[in-house]
Amino acid sequence: MLRTERHARILEHVTARGGIEVHELSRLLDVSTATVRRDLQHLSGLRLLRRTHGGAAVGPMDLEMPLQHRAGRSRPEKQAIAEAAAALVPEGAVVGMNGGSTVTEVARLLAARGPLTVVTNAVNIAAELVLHKHVTLIVIGGNARNASYELVGPIAEKTLASYHTDIAFLGVDGISAAHGCTTHDQLEAATDRAFADNSGRTVVVADRTKIGRATLAKICPLTGIDDLVTDGTAPDAELAGIAAAGVKVTVG
Repeated sequence: MLRTERHARILEHVTARGGIEVHELSRLLDVSTATVRRDLQHLSGLRLLRRTHGGAAVGPMDLEMPLQHRAGRSRPEKQAIAEAAAALVPEGAVVGMNGGSTVTEVARLLAARGPLTVVTNAVNIAAELVLHKHVTLIVIGGNARNASYELVGPIAEKTLASYHTDIAFLGVDGISAAHGCTTHDQLEAATDRAFADNSGRTVVVADRTKIGRATLAKICPLTGIDDLVTDGTAPDAELAGIAAAGVKVTVG
């Protein structure tokens, strides 16, 4: 298991349970307790969790997990979501994409499939797609966020207003019937809103950890999106509430 994937697994266990002991993490990850302690020390230094006597607990705030720690999290579920989402894209479409690990999976599938145009503010997605000759790539400028690898802010919003996409894929930090689509950063929320405002169809791709959750900055209400693509373990009651608001829900 790669170090980044192990860190993502640790954070997932800590978040799900509220706290966990070193010996249990050692058993779940099949690594030594010394390795677990080093990992916990590293993640504590990043303020992604709180060290406790004999283990770790969730931090004092709902902090944003950097993309490198999210990439290996729920990977099979994200790949299933990406396959269902990519099936929504017609050949030759103009596709908008913000950042996030699930949107990145969608980008990889579309790049391998055939000719299309991609408008993105995510530098990691741009770095992968620029290698594909049959992808026309448009990169939106702005202020760089090291947590999400996205370029955001007024420059990004103004540039997005100059384009129209057939379909836009949004990664979010939370989507719920009560609060709509949310993210951790205010500038990122405004840029994500610009993607939705300038697209013929807006699709949120989100695994179960984002469903029913609300974070700091509001991107848009549910009326601002058309589809949600999620995985089969997302809570049914919350999905029903989202569908009742007029969003088409697809389970990958």
